[in-house]
Amino acid sequence: MINSPLLKANPSLYSFLPMFYMVWADDVLTPSEIKNIQSLINKQSWLKNEERELLLSYLNPAKPPSPNEIKSWLTEIKRISQELSPEMKTSLVDIGNKLAELNSIGRDEVAFQNAQQPLRDIEDALGIISRESAFHLASNDRAATEAETLASQKTFSVDKLRAILDGDQAALIAKVKTLLSDPEFKYLDTGDLTEYREKVLHWCKILASQGYGNRAYPKEFGGADDMEGYFTIMETLSYHDLSMVIKFGVQFGLFGMSIYFLGTQKHHKKYLADAGTLNLPGCFAMTETGHGSNVKGIETTATYDHKSGKITIHTPNPKAQKEYIGNAALHGQMATVFAKLIIDGTDYGVSAFVVPLRDKKSNMHTGVTIKDCGRKMGLNGVDNGVIRFDNVVIPKESMLDRFASIDENGQFASPISSDNRRFFTMLGTLVGGRIGIPRSGLSATKSGLTIAIRYADGRKQFGPEGGSEVPILNYRTHQRRLMPLLSNAYALHFALQYLTQRFLKRTEEDMQEIEALAAGLKSWATWNATASLQECREALGGKGYLAENRIAALKNDTEIYTTFEGDNTVLMQLVAKSRLSEFRQEFGHMNLFGMLNYVTDQAKVSIQEMNPITIRNTDKEHLLDSEFHLAAFRYREKSILASSAKRLKHYIDQGMDSFDAFNQCQYHLVMVGHAYIERIILEQFQQKIEEVTDEGSKHILTKLCQLFALSQIEKNKGWYLEADYMAGAKTKAIRQLVNTLCLEVRQNAVALTDAFAIPDALLAAPIAVRKP
Repeated sequence: MINSPLLKANPSLYSFLPMFYMVWADDVLTPSEIKNIQSLINKQSWLKNEERELLLSYLNPAKPPSPNEIKSWLTEIKRISQELSPEMKTSLVDIGNKLAELNSIGRDEVAFQNAQQPLRDIEDALGIISRESAFHLASNDRAATEAETLASQKTFSVDKLRAILDGDQAALIAKVKTLLSDPEFKYLDTGDLTEYREKVLHWCKILASQGYGNRAYPKEFGGADDMEGYFTIMETLSYHDLSMVIKFGVQFGLFGMSIYFLGTQKHHKKYLADAGTLNLPGCFAMTETGHGSNVKGIETTATYDHKSGKITIHTPNPKAQKEYIGNAALHGQMATVFAKLIIDGTDYGVSAFVVPLRDKKSNMHTGVTIKDCGRKMGLNGVDNGVIRFDNVVIPKESMLDRFASIDENGQFASPISSDNRRFFTMLGTLVGGRIGIPRSGLSATKSGLTIAIRYADGRKQFGPEGGSEVPILNYRTHQRRLMPLLSNAYALHFALQYLTQRFLKRTEEDMQEIEALAAGLKSWATWNATASLQECREALGGKGYLAENRIAALKNDTEIYTTFEGDNTVLMQLVAKSRLSEFRQEFGHMNLFGMLNYVTDQAKVSIQEMNPITIRNTDKEHLLDSEFHLAAFRYREKSILASSAKRLKHYIDQGMDSFDAFNQCQYHLVMVGHAYIERIILEQFQQKIEEVTDEGSKHILTKLCQLFALSQIEKNKGWYLEADYMAGAKTKAIRQLVNTLCLEVRQNAVALTDAFAIPDALLAAPIAVRKP
């Protein structure tokens, strides 16, 4: 076209050049569009026949212009772009006019002016947005877009924020990270199950030799009497291989701590030192094939014989076999076994017993049968097994007798008279597992987010026409995917620290509340880990699917976190029961509705919160206010609690059995748990920010807290709308503000993951390695 004599004879034809370039650059003309443009060209009376034919020839999809010809059009357009004002760049017609003007000599101005409106009609027929055209055809000196210029920064001291996260455990955390970075802990890439399991055992022995396994045990048995340190160690180990973490937790936590908490001095002296050094590999045998979360319903029996003074452990049927037991398939020599104590035909409920499985040479003891669970979805470095006992006889002294025992006359004895209270007291001492697992899951989440955010900050894709490619972390959808999850990680960090301190400073009076808190935070944190790692995998594209980048291992290994130490949905119901019964531990009789009026009163909202102005208030200052956030969370929690109590009472008043009433309300009760835990998480995040003195850290933590609060409100906006607590205009404003906060947090996202201080050797993801 540019070389056509007709173009040189009539420079006004240059006006069509930008339009034809746009048409063929994207090849988007439809038959109806071609027909419309042909019609408009045919109506141009100022065109000569041969000129019209030339133009129409460029609307034939069967004979498109050559690539070189299209390139020549763009070159011509770029050549005159310096002559265009910003306003002219927004219109294809104006760009074409400038081309015509600069190529004209003795142009017929009347004919040219007559062509302007028809040309604009053609532009409208193409349906091309003028602003998009300007970007497409702009010269290299165009202004860079926001997405091109946005870059990572640090508006706070990473070292100071890391110090806030690590607190007084900083020295221990650094020590563990240094050990894990040693070549001895290099990840094992193998499909050999035996090799992997032996490597995990080897790592655990190294950890034991460093004094990490028995950290929580009393000093007299080789430990450091440091339960907080044990939790810190387990959380920090979770930046490494999670099979190692779980084997570590089974050995030193479940097995060792069950002996410590459920046994007495004689058991401590006999077993704790060897358990803490891994000289005595052990198991924790609670879960049965037919009874998982319902521990009270387990069927394994422990029958006392008066004549011999011994106890027989027996698996009465296949559903009573102990299943999924860590350390059982290969290495465990002893197990803490939970079984029903039977004396003279009377069932005295669940107690715990220390039962030998193998000798030092790994020979199975008589009556013990163990089957390997084989490969699993993840955690394949842990040797899970199925255990059956065929009348295995143990001495009476092997009963862990802190809460229940058999006296010298062969009679059952306990300092706690109530069977239910004794059972829950016994299980309550083991709540530490529900603290260690969410903290482990949070470390895995932090690893995944660090990998995904670092990669997204450097990975470039797409960009404005004529401009450079843009880091994918600069795209709003990518920010929306990852930034709320980053805020969740920070929020959970402080909530789990709070839970740990509550557990360490526990009293008998507040144990039920701590158990509910642990159950709820374990559920919320592990659900969040599963969702976060899935989002990280997708955000990494194909790179996230490669094993070398660790997301696969993190994802597969943490999947079971939502199930062990209690199924999350069941645990959330436990939380709801605790909230409904206030300070009661039992739900069996449903005698909790005397508190109904109290709960209802607590759910009332002040006039200030519920007045029409507040409901519709979209002012940014109001929406970012921490008091508004906490008030909204508390209102939701109390309202759901009150309504669930009313529903249960309604069903029972109609004569429904309490079990059926509870079943009818299960979904509602799970929401009670969610609302309670989310309020706790926000409350602790806000409280921690109040304690921070460093202004840079305080500012970025405040941004994260605001994002956490508003993203949770946005998630539950349907409920708030139904409750008339917010109007539609307010929830829309919150959505827009979440977008803004995601952008603001994005700018510090890399630095925020740097504050986790995860060594590159532990991330072990090529895509997350910093470029020098």
